[in-house]
Amino acid sequence: MAAHRRPRQRSLSGSAAARTAVTIALAGAATAAGFDGVGQAAPQPTPTQVRARVDQLYREAEVATQKYDGAKEKADAAERRLRTLGDEAARGQDRLNSARDALGSIAAAQYREGGVDPALRLMLSDDPGRYLRDAEFTERAGARQTAAVAGVRSQLGRIERLRGAARVELTSLRSQQAELRRHKKTINGKLSEARRLLSRLTPPERAAMTATTGQGGDAGAASPSSTASAHALGGPGAVAAPTSRAAAAVAYAYRKLGSPYVWGATGPDAFDCSGLAQAAYRAAGVSLPRTTYAQINAGHRVARSELLPGDLVFFYSGVSHVGIYVGDGRMIHAPNPSAPVRLAPIDQMPFAGATRVV
Repeated sequence: MAAHRRPRQRSLSGSAAARTAVTIALAGAATAAGFDGVGQAAPQPTPTQVRARVDQLYREAEVATQKYDGAKEKADAAERRLRTLGDEAARGQDRLNSARDALGSIAAAQYREGGVDPALRLMLSDDPGRYLRDAEFTERAGARQTAAVAGVRSQLGRIERLRGAARVELTSLRSQQAELRRHKKTINGKLSEARRLLSRLTPPERAAMTATTGQGGDAGAASPSSTASAHALGGPGAVAAPTSRAAAAVAYAYRKLGSPYVWGATGPDAFDCSGLAQAAYRAAGVSLPRTTYAQINAGHRVARSELLPGDLVFFYSGVSHVGIYVGDGRMIHAPNPSAPVRLAPIDQMPFAGATRVV
């Protein structure tokens, strides 16, 4: 019997050892994970660190937004061309059907009258003169048939070319739509992370950050009517806009103070940065490209020391942000999702260049 007890004791001892090993392993894992009671968890970021990271995320999202805007512009153009090609192909198909009907009528008439040698028909005719006149008409009908056949062939070739061009445009459109989805995913990811970081701040901290966000935006905004007339139209002590269209663009920007930032938006009630610039000049009768990358080349470059109201001012090495200069070293711009369209000093972002549109 003793021989039977020893294995059971060894088994119990083995189980205890196993339990001890598991306990040690769990303790080690807890220690490695920072749950050993010593307080190894990473410290929460300070409001200053949160703001720095959020500003970085907003800048990265804005870069992706400009790429999205560019892809959207190309996709819209491809879609318009595709519709135009489709309309042309439909009209060509109608002309082809008409040409085929005419050709079919000629062929049917020839089939009904064919099968008899022309010399024999002349000999058997009761009115040879009339037959000869009919023969001349038949020759002219044959020429018309030849032209009709050539027309059908031409229509077929044109429709095939239109269909080929449409296939190219469709491929381009699908490529641009895929690019749109990629940029949209990037933008949403950046903005979601920014919102998560902001949610860690207390309401007063968030309010303070929003009041001064947007790459150094002014918390307050002057009266649109009075300030627009002073800066854009040349009030006392102010530098006037160089043209009436530049003044109109500045006045439009002032009227949009407080409008929300929405990426991809071009107004009239929400904007991203390049969307605001485009809308302001559209209201002044000037067509601007959609993205900051193209807008900086839409006029002639001016030095920072030569800025006048209405000039477009660009920021960061990638030219990913734009504002509308209004004088006194300030601009109106659409900063980011946490701040509306507002006045801001131009010296609180890395200046990249300026363009005078008109």
